[in-house]
Amino acid sequence: MKIGKPTLGVIVGNRNFFADKLVEEGRKEVLAVLNGMGVETVALNENDTSLGATETWADSQKCAELFKANRDKIDGILVTLPNFGDELGIVDAIKLSGLEVPILVHAFPDSIDELTAAGRRDAFCGKISVCNNLYQFGYPFSVTENHTVAPSSDEFKAEVARFLSLCRVVNGLRTARLGAVGTRPNAFRTVRFSEKLLEASGISVSTLELSEALGNANKLADDDARVRGKLEEINAYANTEGAPPKSLVLMAKLAIVISEWMDDLSIDATALQCWTSVQENYGINVCTIMSMMSDKLMPSACEVDIAGTASMYALQLASGTPSALVDWNNNFNSEPDKCVFFHCGNWAKSLVPEIKMVSAEVLGTILGEENTWGAVEGRPGAGPVSFARIDTDDRLGMIRTYVGEGVFTDDALSPISGMHAVIEVPELQRLMRYICKNGHAHHAAMNASHVAGILAEAFEDYLGWDVYYHRG
Repeated sequence: MKIGKPTLGVIVGNRNFFADKLVEEGRKEVLAVLNGMGVETVALNENDTSLGATETWADSQKCAELFKANRDKIDGILVTLPNFGDELGIVDAIKLSGLEVPILVHAFPDSIDELTAAGRRDAFCGKISVCNNLYQFGYPFSVTENHTVAPSSDEFKAEVARFLSLCRVVNGLRTARLGAVGTRPNAFRTVRFSEKLLEASGISVSTLELSEALGNANKLADDDARVRGKLEEINAYANTEGAPPKSLVLMAKLAIVISEWMDDLSIDATALQCWTSVQENYGINVCTIMSMMSDKLMPSACEVDIAGTASMYALQLASGTPSALVDWNNNFNSEPDKCVFFHCGNWAKSLVPEIKMVSAEVLGTILGEENTWGAVEGRPGAGPVSFARIDTDDRLGMIRTYVGEGVFTDDALSPISGMHAVIEVPELQRLMRYICKNGHAHHAAMNASHVAGILAEAFEDYLGWDVYYHRG
């Protein structure tokens, strides 16, 4: 994932029989707003072309060369129309640049009292022409919620912020590097996936044998400086009262091995074989390790659910905050729009007010409590939640997804081990029927934000995936 300030390539449209003043002032206004938002811009200046706009074939070539020179930093393209603009100049510039990044088309509003030669813009109409050309050329693009928006408005800033999130999702997933540590539990065919379908969208998967990870962890000495440092980090991260010291040391060692492997291969997110081999052959639960990675914006999913990891990463890219993997786990009494999310769990510390390390209650009854320390316990406070699932449908040879939003509630819940939450989703029963009828897994990714619309547009318009956007 790109680190640093977001960068937009900006194309200012112009049609020369409109007043120059509108383009000159409009260009400065848009660039100033973007700069004030901390967005870097790549744009022609007044010395490059007339008014720094893109209108003629020569302008398109200059704009394209500028974008090519900055291709490694440009996250998206903003097409802004202070007047009607020249659709040929704009689409030619994008075509010649060779960039394959999200595009946002923006139009300035007219003042109905200034529809004169000196004051009229006609950008309302020109935006339709630009979009028509982008469509003809096969470029996916985005538009503002309202057809025209004043750059000085909070609405415009919100549109830019949303577009930047969209760019993060699209560009991040197109270059995502996911890591699978171990193999899926034999009982869970639900988390099977196609590496080839993911790779076709730019998502690559690297693997690490669990035996290799555990073997390398066992080679680390207890007094290794890295082990001591990681142990301090674990104790500072969660309430570890009651946890056997030996278990904490084992967690520290395995965390180091996985972290160094991720660094070596530039892995963005992982999915781990979290039961039963790691308990039987190493003596811990890996939930705390996964929680810590997710909290550092390196999502980690349970049960080698790579598709779940991709879902977590997508939500994180959209919101800029940690995600978690959940089970659609329990109904909530007789309330049809509420249910319980649960996992042992990999949920990041920042999602819950308090986090405590525990032994995994259910696994402990089978594998022994002493072998299952490392699960974490907590519950998010009331607030927004988005959920998403990316699955590879091998029967149809395509990637299918669903996204939606709801809220975490503060409904009373009897004591339950692990990570848990009550959520409310309008028309939840309709969503459950869709999930079941369309073969999605029992896992979903969730994030404490409302970003489902961003994911729906990124998945469908830019990545070409099938999307069900659940709206109550």
